Amino acid sequence: MLNRSSRLLLVLLSALAALLLTGCQGGAGAGHRPAASTPAALATVRTFDLPREARETLRRIDGGGPFPYRKDGSAFGNIEGMLPERERGYYREYTVPTPGERDRGARRIVTGREGEVYYTDDHYQTFRVVLR
Repeated sequence: MLNRSSRLLLVLLSALAALLLTGCQGGAGAGHRPAASTPAALATVRTFDLPREARETLRRIDGGGPFPYRKDGSAFGNIEGMLPERERGYYREYTVPTPGERDRGARRIVTGREGEVYYTDDHYQTFRVVLR
């Protein structure tokens, strides 16, 4: 298990790698959009800036549960291609409850096997790297 400093370093290095892979270049290449299979540079969010429910979901993940939704901890396929490409089963998803929603809502936390944490509040349309 990675300690907090190691996880933070890994997340920051992942974000830097994603930024470099998407082409932070000027000149003729500026304005060129990455291929659909290449994730764009992801924004970041600090843990304490997440909604209270997301922070609680992170506590449950860190503690190994219990999880309130049957699908929590299931494999996240990354079919949208928004996260760095990894082998099948690398990512896991967890529901972040949305007050007032009768179903699972749109908010999720997705974790990577190496300790990466991502947050989406729009059902996988956008992701932010969670800085812990």
